[in-house]
Amino acid sequence: MEISNLVEKQRKYFAAGATKNMDTRIWVLKKLHRAIRSHQSELAQAMRTDLGKSASESYMCEIGLTLSELSFQIRHLKKWARPKRHMTDLANFHGRSFSLREPYGCVLVMSPWNYPFLLCMEPLIGAIAAGNCCILKPSAYSPATSAAIKALIQEVFPEEYAAVIEGGRAENSALLEERFDYIFFTGGVTVGKLVMEKAAVHLTPVTLELGGKSPCIVDKTSDLKLAAARIAFGKYLNCGQTCVAPDYLLIHRSVKEAFLDHLSRMITEMYGSHPLDNPDYGKIINQKHFQRLVNLMTPEKVIYGGATDPASLRIAPAIMDHVTREDAVMQEEIFGPILPVIAFDDIEEAFRFVLEGEKPLAAYLFTGDKKTEKHFLDRISFGGGCINDTVVHLATSRMGFGGVGCSGMGSYHGRRSFETFTHEKNILKKYGWIDLPLRYQPHGKTKDKIIRMFLK
Repeated sequence: MEISNLVEKQRKYFAAGATKNMDTRIWVLKKLHRAIRSHQSELAQAMRTDLGKSASESYMCEIGLTLSELSFQIRHLKKWARPKRHMTDLANFHGRSFSLREPYGCVLVMSPWNYPFLLCMEPLIGAIAAGNCCILKPSAYSPATSAAIKALIQEVFPEEYAAVIEGGRAENSALLEERFDYIFFTGGVTVGKLVMEKAAVHLTPVTLELGGKSPCIVDKTSDLKLAAARIAFGKYLNCGQTCVAPDYLLIHRSVKEAFLDHLSRMITEMYGSHPLDNPDYGKIINQKHFQRLVNLMTPEKVIYGGATDPASLRIAPAIMDHVTREDAVMQEEIFGPILPVIAFDDIEEAFRFVLEGEKPLAAYLFTGDKKTEKHFLDRISFGGGCINDTVVHLATSRMGFGGVGCSGMGSYHGRRSFETFTHEKNILKKYGWIDLPLRYQPHGKTKDKIIRMFLK
């Protein structure tokens, strides 16, 4: 169907009020939950085709998190949607103040390829829970998963309620020429700027989930073995193609060698001595990104791993030591299984290094010192992160997830998704049995004195 016709069809469906009924929203979310559960194997196979993900990783990082988010929304939706009472100030006596959450209308969700199911479905869930119609645009770089998502959505929703548009740049461009009531975009900074530019034409509100170089700091008081395990997990999950993966490591010089020894052993324990032979270790999404990552590695600085297989688009987990800010690997978000290591002598030096760059989507600190922890949280601005862990802060529906500055704007997950896809409409209901004359002309000294008593 032509994109313009689909948008118009959804606008009419929304205007008819079909999506606003709370029981309808909950019913369709439950239907989506059942459909995902019944199609787990097809979805997992699609993600293996696109990214080489194992069935376990696909469930843990995408399917399972989506089902959990659905369950959370279903349980709490009625509570979130209730009118919210506010205290009415004395100047507005006698009245009642309250807020209502109303859906925006027809919304667009544009998702990336690295977590092609999760990052498409979670915004959709929020949009539907909020009472909107939705058009989904999965990434052309993950075609198998995009096709599986389209089949799933067609099974659950009529196209005037929710629909999937497949394709690449031409379809993206056509969608951004349409007038939507809200746009939710997950991806890179360059395209994020274009989305915002196109949205500005119609003053369309946006959420931008972007990325950046997320730092990971390990100080001399940290549990090195535990830090190594959790950093290896977060960095090499999905072959490093995770927007909140530790992008680079800042480590106290006194513990660097001991830590790198733990990290090397942990990588071997997780992926084997020959990761490229491990069927559960994924692959880089395409040849373009594979070659980009190969070009970021400086061979003489690779101290562990880094073997490549162009035929299968696989790069073994790599550690680069003695890295400086001038190295190619520090000039852009890596988005791959390469961990640059930079030593520091004082924690303040590490903080300054982070502050010299753009605000990251995530930041991580491993420490056993509470003062260092407080200093880190006070000094460094970032979207979200962990103390003594990596990545897992996004795996909850009880906290919002989003960026700041160049790493994005807005947030979602759980209640934040419902709020993101709704407008808060604030109302003051006045009663007519009393109407104080203070605001009406003519004014005078007595009225002025009383007004000043109320408003100060």
